[in-house]
Amino acid sequence: MDSLLSLSLVDGPLYWTILCAGIAGSAFLLIRRDRRWLLAIGVSLLAAIGVVAVIHWLLVSVLTVFPEDLPFDVLVWATVAFSALALLLFRLLGSAWRTRSAAGVSFVAVLLLSALQINGYFGLYHTAADLFGHNVGRIPQLDEGFKKGSPRSRALWLSNSGTVHRASIPGKESGFKAQEAFIYLPPAYHSGDRSQLPVLVLFPGQPGHPADWLTGGRVEQAMNTFAARHAGVAPVVVMVDPNGSDTANTMCMDSRIGRADTYLSIDVPRWINSTLEVSADPKKWAVGGFSFGGTCAMQMTTLHPEIYPSFISFSGEREPSLGPDRQRTVQIAFGGNAAAFDALTPLNLMKQRSYDGHAGFFAVGAADGEFVSYAAELAAAARTSGFDVRHASVAGAGHSWAVAVQELPSALEFLAPRWGLVR
Repeated sequence: MDSLLSLSLVDGPLYWTILCAGIAGSAFLLIRRDRRWLLAIGVSLLAAIGVVAVIHWLLVSVLTVFPEDLPFDVLVWATVAFSALALLLFRLLGSAWRTRSAAGVSFVAVLLLSALQINGYFGLYHTAADLFGHNVGRIPQLDEGFKKGSPRSRALWLSNSGTVHRASIPGKESGFKAQEAFIYLPPAYHSGDRSQLPVLVLFPGQPGHPADWLTGGRVEQAMNTFAARHAGVAPVVVMVDPNGSDTANTMCMDSRIGRADTYLSIDVPRWINSTLEVSADPKKWAVGGFSFGGTCAMQMTTLHPEIYPSFISFSGEREPSLGPDRQRTVQIAFGGNAAAFDALTPLNLMKQRSYDGHAGFFAVGAADGEFVSYAAELAAAARTSGFDVRHASVAGAGHSWAVAVQELPSALEFLAPRWGLVR
């Protein structure tokens, strides 16, 4: 079973099997000795384009499941899947049961192929095991399982292997109800002076879940590698939920939607300080995120530099949003009060405040369209306001977790001197 779960979704036997099956399924659905079938293909394609366009509009502009338009590649593969569904329905009309069965199998193959390609674009799931979540222990078990000097702690210290746990972080001050957080504890947490360990708080994209940092962001591997280079020391990483569900969008603000900012700036730091043994030095704290999470990270540092003096923004948005209609965003979150909204956006805050002594790391996919310009504008504004800025571009990447995977090691090394870590 473990060998099956370890199969790669981005390369290898499982990937190529689905790819070949999807191509064969597409061929079966498309090829038929009937000229009228060309009309069916045309109708299926037009219907699929229409359905995808309507669903995309609903998800972005009405339901605000996505704050930005979905990438073109993703829309194309969604259209392929819906076209296959339409062709399946045509195949079912007046066909023998064998043809219907073959058409059904072919549709499933095309559907899996489309899902595989969409996942390949976003880079969220790398193995079959990633699809089933992370079965890790809860944080209260730490006191018994990881006492300094215990045999297990010494073994983890020597192996340069950190551990991952889950925990519920209550919104005592904010009243915010977040999903479970995930916590990475570096090897040094299990032996040595924990009070000197830096802290990195990470936010996922939207829609998204804190565990996305473990699957798409490969954060455990990145931290273990960093620890191996720094004598077992790496940040204690707390991956938290800023939205309350996979599809909600609080914009990381205190607004009519919820008190997300209070949760992230008061409840989360208090919980970390009361539950974990970490550095109390503000300079050793940082915050980061991907996409929506990258925007959220900038918000935390520009609003609360005394709590999170450094940030990492991977593929962040220009400003928080519920969709492309800014006026609608302001209306829903602030009752139409644009000044209240503007007062909380990083670009406006960086015009009004000085951030000398603070640091920000930006990275974006070179093929990520408007997000490339967002990163350039934000990085320039950050430099002007006093931030020590590093700005990176990932060749060939779009709006993908590949940006975080490739540039997280660089971001950690950029912040290492601020954490007192020198190789």
